[in-house]
Amino acid sequence: MQIAKVRGTVVSSYKEPSLRGVKFLLVQFLDEEGQLLPKYEVAGDIVGAGIDEWVLVSLGSAARQVGETNKRPLDAIIPTTIASR
Repeated sequence: MQIAKVRGTVVSSYKEPSLRGVKFLLVQFLDEEGQLLPKYEVAGDIVGAGIDEWVLVSLGSAARQVGETNKRPLDAIIPTTIASR
C-alpha cells in the first residue's frame, strides 16, 4: 500500500458493467514526510473518501482481493482513509 492524497473525482460517461457503482478518485502519492510526489493514480473508492483526505491505496492484484472489487478490472483501490498523520 502507498499513502496518497485525494485530489479530485473522475467522472465517466460510460462504464464497463462490472464497474457500475464504483466511484473513481484521482489520488496523488506522498513521500515519507507527507510531501506530494509527481505521481498520480485513478483509484476505485470503496470507503467514501473525500477531496484532500489522506488515504491508503492498494495497487495491482492486491486491489482485487476484497469482496467489493473481486473480479472487477481495477488496478488501484482506496480501502481506507487515514485518521491521523
